[in-house]
Amino acid sequence: MGYTQILRRMTEGGVVLIDGATGTELETRGADMNDEAWCGPANISHREMLEEVHQDYICAGAEIIITNTYATTRLMLDPAGFGDRIEQVYRSACAAAMKARERAAGEHGHGDVLVAGSLSHMVPKTAAGSESSDPYSGVGREKFCAALHEAAGLLKDGGCDLLMLEIMYHPQRFQCVLEAALATGLPVWVGFSARWGENGEVLSFFHEEDIPLEEVIALLPRKGIDAAGIMHSNVDITGPALDILSHYFIGPRYAYPDSGFFRMPHWQFENIISPADLTAYAIDWIADGVSAVGGCCGLSVEHIKALSTLKH
Repeated sequence: MGYTQILRRMTEGGVVLIDGATGTELETRGADMNDEAWCGPANISHREMLEEVHQDYICAGAEIIITNTYATTRLMLDPAGFGDRIEQVYRSACAAAMKARERAAGEHGHGDVLVAGSLSHMVPKTAAGSESSDPYSGVGREKFCAALHEAAGLLKDGGCDLLMLEIMYHPQRFQCVLEAALATGLPVWVGFSARWGENGEVLSFFHEEDIPLEEVIALLPRKGIDAAGIMHSNVDITGPALDILSHYFIGPRYAYPDSGFFRMPHWQFENIISPADLTAYAIDWIADGVSAVGGCCGLSVEHIKALSTLKH
């Protein structure tokens, strides 16, 4: 099943299953997490493990798997000492996903799978250990945008079927990422991230400033985006955030929540939602018009197996 068929299913009322977390799944299986670049370098050091993670998600029912390239622009890899190996990091990430798809098709008959290239606007932390209020974390807009264009091009060269803009939460950065993604000519999906404000407002995930989520979502262009969703957000805010998204985007929407929290470079697996409870939330999101579901950080193969019962 190709991209056109998947998108048609979503627009005609079907439900498509996206994979679960890749970086945190690698960590639970023993892969090293880099202090500066988190899970990206594992594409080289744990290539076979990465392939197994992708294959396990496919066998669990995932129809879209996402490359392990979140937080792997040159901006993140340079401080970690991997900047000169960026092409290898991306080639390994894409090849692992492609090989997993090939193996799953040959060994288990799960061949109808799309590979989405993950593109994010994560930037290095400041020396103080917190995110700078400077939108580009001191590197400047030109260098920031150049890094995103480079990453998007590497994902296209790697054979990805679409680009998944993961965890969009900053207005200025989002515009650079969007420009880089659209320039590839590949289909583009956009995933926004949200957090609760002190007074119950639905805010962008950005922690240095209280930015209403709708301020970021409102930057979506009227044309050129095939699907949009809420990613890397707790289940309790995913529904309200999806409601906001529906006011600005009329195409297919998806939900890709997380569970736990991040303390660089490790995910904290605390109070992880059960597969059954995640499925209950997903049933409500689907009833409200969501046409694809999956799971972000902290969620595993077992969560995707549970969600697979909702595919149609």
